[in-house]
Amino acid sequence: MGPFAAEQVAAFLDDTVIPLRLAAVAPSGWPVVVSLWFVRRDEEIVCATQESSSLVRVLAHEPRCAFEVSGEALPYRGVRGRARVTIEPDENLATLGELIVRYTGTTESPFARALLARTTPEVVLRLDPVEVSSWDFARRMKSA
Repeated sequence: MGPFAAEQVAAFLDDTVIPLRLAAVAPSGWPVVVSLWFVRRDEEIVCATQESSSLVRVLAHEPRCAFEVSGEALPYRGVRGRARVTIEPDENLATLGELIVRYTGTTESPFARALLARTTPEVVLRLDPVEVSSWDFARRMKSA
């Protein structure tokens, strides 16, 4: 749904290097929203987080979630949707390394080395979208 064709959605997700906002429902019934680094792999959206995070517990209880990728600069445009999440170990921190390079450009910075040196296990969150929509307010915001 929305103004972007499937190829434009894919290109937007590939080209937009800002965190994805992921919404899930905790066992308490209250929603939680978390910002995560992401990368698109074919039809999936992939994130990583620490295995001990409360988000992992929430998604293990209820794997349905919603997500949004949109910037805060004019013109407003973005992609959002609903997905089912699969959680699996991040073997050899391959996904975390890929995300570090995508967002910081290198795994050699002190920040990147610190992330990769943590001893807490990391997991991969694989979002399998079941519904995706886009919006683009560029035309109506031309004068802004």
